[in-house]
Amino acid sequence: MRRSPFRWLIPTFLALQLGLLWIQGAQLHRQNQVLVGLREDIQALTESIEGSQSPAAFQEEGEAVPASFGPPATPPRQVAVLGAEEEQESVAKELKATRDSADKAVKDAREAQSKLSLEENSRKAEEARKVQAATSSWLTWVWVAVGLVALALVGRSVIRRRA
Repeated sequence: MRRSPFRWLIPTFLALQLGLLWIQGAQLHRQNQVLVGLREDIQALTESIEGSQSPAAFQEEGEAVPASFGPPATPPRQVAVLGAEEEQESVAKELKATRDSADKAVKDAREAQSKLSLEENSRKAEEARKVQAATSSWLTWVWVAVGLVALALVGRSVIRRRA
């Protein structure tokens, strides 16, 4: 009785497939650990952003920002009709100073928002790069495994034809 020289071929391929499944599981575990780390980083960043925001960051553009945070100014006394023009000029100056202060606050808020946006975009790009690197590393192993399975099926068909 003659034994086939390929009798160990199928068990070898099964062992190889088992090894590839083990490698795939290790890759998935590593990818899961990376994603858990990214999730923790996102939570820490969110808590940091929530903790650092002030009420001034939520103001709309149309709202006026007070020039100072001291006690409200007392209105000047009206002494005579001749002082009315001076009073109007001082009120106009105060109004202009308040508008300038509001414009400066809006400008500062926009700059801060654009900086946060740039930092957020760079962080998202870094996360996407990490996920892409993790995906591509195990994806190569998947393609190698698929190739080996296809090779095993072709080898099996060749062996069956000869038998």
